[in-house]
Amino acid sequence: MDIRTFDSKVQAGQAAASQAAELIRAAIAHYGEANIIVATGASQFEVFSALVKAPDIAWNKVTGFHLDEYVHLPIAHPASFRKYLWERFVSKLPLPLKAFHFIDGEGNPDAEAVHVGAHIENRRINAAMVGIGENGHLAFNDPPADFATTSPYIVVELDEPCRRQQLGEGWFNSLEDVPKRAISMSIRQILASDAIVCCVPDQRKAIAVKNCLEGPVSNLAPASILQTHKNATVYLDRDSASLLSR
Repeated sequence: MDIRTFDSKVQAGQAAASQAAELIRAAIAHYGEANIIVATGASQFEVFSALVKAPDIAWNKVTGFHLDEYVHLPIAHPASFRKYLWERFVSKLPLPLKAFHFIDGEGNPDAEAVHVGAHIENRRINAAMVGIGENGHLAFNDPPADFATTSPYIVVELDEPCRRQQLGEGWFNSLEDVPKRAISMSIRQILASDAIVCCVPDQRKAIAVKNCLEGPVSNLAPASILQTHKNATVYLDRDSASLLSR
């Protein structure tokens, strides 16, 4: 695992986007196509802002996979991650993607997990763009995370710290409005990616960053599993890195 720290979250996001763009170009050059995983949330604002402007990417040869989505949240809701990805990524690209597999959480969540899982099974994922939650979660795999399941997507319960993070970021008006369940890509599916690009800005993430990057690998700090990946790069700003000892 490689840890890179920048003075600002804009710089961290731009650097993460630059690596993601290079991974996509390299995959297209080598395989004729690229498969990517994309995260959402406030930590990815700067990443997407830079990535959609990256030059020389044949986006029509790229297939995207949605990382996670709330259960029973309408697509028109401001917190919908389908809405987020369409507005901040998919619709901003200069060329239409080859495909993008959104998670639809409005129907039967177990059936949808199987449905989206069928699309990603047996796919070589060239780059996964992820973040780390205030509770240390990776995707919506809150502690104690399931490190064992081989299912590509699972239905998960969201703990209160996770739900309070969503409230604090301004996506919901009250804690009661934040859904208690989500469909999430599993830990093992994320780890199966050739490369992981993890952008984690802001002071509110500093404790989670320290626990996950310098503490033991534990499902109580789910993103600590990134320490075991052969090609994971974490992009921090000065604030999120402030508690690290190195």
